[in-house]
Amino acid sequence: MKIVAFACLPFLLSVGLAHAGEASGNGALVLAALVALHSPHLNASEKALLAKYLESESQAPFPAGEKFVVKVEDAICRIGDVDITARSCELNFGSKKVELKGLEAQALYATLVEIGVPSDGAAGTIYESVKTLDCAINPDEVREGGGGGAKCRFSRGP
Repeated sequence: MKIVAFACLPFLLSVGLAHAGEASGNGALVLAALVALHSPHLNASEKALLAKYLESESQAPFPAGEKFVVKVEDAICRIGDVDITARSCELNFGSKKVELKGLEAQALYATLVEIGVPSDGAAGTIYESVKTLDCAINPDEVREGGGGGAKCRFSRGP
């Protein structure tokens, strides 16, 4: 019995890891910023800072020592591979749902691909989705310019 349990351990670990993900650096910062623009949980200065980061302004002002978290319950993006003009994303913040279209949806979709979220597809649509996305932002580290300051954790989407 011990041999069977030991032999199954790598499989069980790989199944658990396949459903969880982590990203840091540029991809995590962009993902956090794109989601944050629509978050009801962040204040105006946090949103403004992340918007500045999207404009390549790493030295944007923010109080030293302050950190914050960007969260979304799930993000589901779809692009068409038959109707190649179709692109949309839905962000679910719990009490608030936001629909993104066009360029904004494409940016979020591409960022999910960049950080390694596995694609799924059916009937002319390709999906990228995550749930329980949680991105920790440390502006002091971002300002240092050493590649740190953004780290996201997520589970594969529905």
